[in-house]
Amino acid sequence: MNAGLTIKHYIEENAARIEAELLESLPGIWGIPETLRESMMYSLMAGGKRLRPMLVLATVEALRGSTEAAMPVACAIEMIHTYSLIHDDLPAMDNDDYRRGKLTNHKVYGEAMAILAGDALLTHAFYSIVQAYRAYEVPAERIVDIIEDLSRLAGASGMVGGQAADMQGEQGITKLEELEYIHLHKTSDLVVFSLKAGGHLAGATAKQQQALEKFGYKIGLAFQIQDDILDVIGDESVLGKPVKSDEKQQKVTYPYFLGIEASKDKVRELTEQGKRAIIDAHFPYSDRLLELADFLTQRDR
Repeated sequence: MNAGLTIKHYIEENAARIEAELLESLPGIWGIPETLRESMMYSLMAGGKRLRPMLVLATVEALRGSTEAAMPVACAIEMIHTYSLIHDDLPAMDNDDYRRGKLTNHKVYGEAMAILAGDALLTHAFYSIVQAYRAYEVPAERIVDIIEDLSRLAGASGMVGGQAADMQGEQGITKLEELEYIHLHKTSDLVVFSLKAGGHLAGATAKQQQALEKFGYKIGLAFQIQDDILDVIGDESVLGKPVKSDEKQQKVTYPYFLGIEASKDKVRELTEQGKRAIIDAHFPYSDRLLELADFLTQRDR
């Protein structure tokens, strides 16, 4: 942990650490069909903010824990996130041709291989989590808590449920509450998992875990509303993906219900509520979590 780094440099340094670990995360000695390996790594190493693994590490730092021991879990959440993006981009889902300025996985490897690459990343995430116990002797009961949280927050009652609601919503969302449900589960649940996983790894108290959960839901929702805003007014060359895609797909968003300015106000309100939860829980070193909250909800990409 380097308290002297600016948040920009902190993000760059940790993104580089995470990517170095991800690059080595698929054992070379495993007999994996080469095209499957290539397809998995194509999307896993396609860049991005590395938001979720960074939140794992920042939470561990907030509790003065070991970020080295947390890295297998940090990598696992990026695998889950990546698999969800591969599947999200498929013709049966959002039917996107580009992701982060590159052709989407199915455009390079075909739909069948893209589905399998997503499946493989999903299952490999659980292997990666266990390595925190095998390699760094994180107590087994903490690993059990992490796996239980991931199974719930990434599954039918979490991210996948949010994706299903999003698909059904394409047939017509009429209430803001319906849209909020989608955002809270499709986006916020993985943010909450990342924070709570960091808490488990570093021995957070029950009060601190509650604060992390509240922080995660507030920041996750703010992050997604900002995404909705950027889809309307963002710069395509900065975002690395087409803008106005929600409008083209006739998806209802926060700007649709509230307008741009009210949506921006909502992002600020949620961010402050999330930060207050962390401040009130008295973490030993919460500065990075608070800085990340501002950075992620004020971003332009």
